[in-house]
Amino acid sequence: MSKAQAEALIGRYYEAFNAGDTKAMLACLSEDVRHDVNQGRSRVGKKLFSEFCAHMARCYKERLSDIVIMASPDGKRAAAEFVVHGEYLATDEGLPPAKGQRYELPAGTFFALSDGRITRVTTYYNLADWTAQVVG
Repeated sequence: MSKAQAEALIGRYYEAFNAGDTKAMLACLSEDVRHDVNQGRSRVGKKLFSEFCAHMARCYKERLSDIVIMASPDGKRAAAEFVVHGEYLATDEGLPPAKGQRYELPAGTFFALSDGRITRVTTYYNLADWTAQVVG
């Protein structure tokens, strides 16, 4: 995969995210995708990724802006930096109560790529910043 192909794949992934199209997001992933979330456990496979997306859609409404995508010259790795604009819809286990609070925070994701698909998604954000926004 070329650098341009890698960047295009990540672009499609985020277009699908912003459209709320989990099916299109899943089409970008390998069957055995590894999903690492900030402050959480790793999940392996599209089924668990899909379940995570359903949980997120229930608890949060999010849109990403200012997305900047970078890829290695060989197209095996990529990263994206963006701003998350969200609304906390339903209380997520272990987190403060949800009351429709709005939040905005910077975040980033690292990707591994192979055979035209995303094989790893690792997302980072500042949980303390998010918590301060929804509690304050």
